[in-house]
Amino acid sequence: MEAFRLLGERIDDRKKTVVLLDEISWMGRHEPDFPGFLKNGWDDFLKRHDNLILVLCGSVSAWIQENLLESATFGGRFSRSIVLKELPLDLCVKFWRGREKRLALREIVDVLSVTGGVPRYLEEIDPSLSADANIARMCFSEDGPLFKDFNAIFSEVFGSTSLVKADILRRLAEGGPATCSEVAARLGVERGGSLSRNLAELHEAGFVSKDDNINPATGRKAKEARYRVCDNYARFYLKYIEPHEGEIRGGRYGFGSLAELRGWETDKGLQFENLVVNHAMALIPHLHLEGVTIRSAAPFALKGRRDGGKGLQIDLLIQTSRVVYIVEVKRRIRIGCEIEREIAEKVAAFPKRRGVSIRTALVYEGELDDSVARSGAFDILVPFARLLER
Repeated sequence: MEAFRLLGERIDDRKKTVVLLDEISWMGRHEPDFPGFLKNGWDDFLKRHDNLILVLCGSVSAWIQENLLESATFGGRFSRSIVLKELPLDLCVKFWRGREKRLALREIVDVLSVTGGVPRYLEEIDPSLSADANIARMCFSEDGPLFKDFNAIFSEVFGSTSLVKADILRRLAEGGPATCSEVAARLGVERGGSLSRNLAELHEAGFVSKDDNINPATGRKAKEARYRVCDNYARFYLKYIEPHEGEIRGGRYGFGSLAELRGWETDKGLQFENLVVNHAMALIPHLHLEGVTIRSAAPFALKGRRDGGKGLQIDLLIQTSRVVYIVEVKRRIRIGCEIEREIAEKVAAFPKRRGVSIRTALVYEGELDDSVARSGAFDILVPFARLLER
């Protein structure tokens, strides 16, 4: 309380003042009564300053949620709650400092597929180096920031539950999106409050997306949300960096290019798909949906039926009250006419609802066969490069 009193005394009411308490959860980690001191410090010494804005910031969003935002003690004391998201794609390219115009789009997509739109990681880009050289330096050297960051983040953000949460993330990265029940089955544990809480905290921290989709057959919210790893860096780390941790620490791991990574040809499509889904709202102008209420925008899946009916996997399903967009996301060197058959099968298997139209869209990176554009299989074609433009 003495610290809050001294702070209050030093604020000049003639000036606009911002006080930012960074990593607020660290302040409370070893002092269980800290939220109470914070509340009394505000009430007794700080709120009397009309030109003061107090900002509480931290990476442990679960602590902030539990101890501040959901606490009755702080009721009515918050003006705004902001969750910092990844940077929009059109701002990400600015980290190449003007050189992006000289680069093949493939290089930019490679880096973004590994880092996502996290500013801290994009700051590490050396625009004079190739994508492979940047990734080698950041991910596959002992002093690389992306080699060290995953474990540091988890231990700092989640403390004693970090190992459990990292295991949940691994199971989602290995097996793909899943409901809470399916995650429990993968872990070999009972579905319960602790698993739900861990998934919620991973979601709050931005590692996992909770896709509360709308059932297109009924127009109502799906019974169970599906969780997926939405953090591109975390997924890349678990798949490609963590398995070689010992060799990297010993300087024995050789990385030449992404193309040399086992399974990368398939995974690069999944990383790219994740990147596009994370920025789904950037597609809205290209789908001519400005000003329209978007009921849901998330991947969609239907399991195969016991009678032999095929399942359905849609990269991104955008739903309004009157139209659903089945969005295919593809990254290949050449995208040929086989994609026409793929989208036709998905439209045929899609659960239709009376009064709701179905439209198709393709977001792609690579060379698109002219026949795809002429076929009419897709109502809208969106080259990924357009999402990088202002």
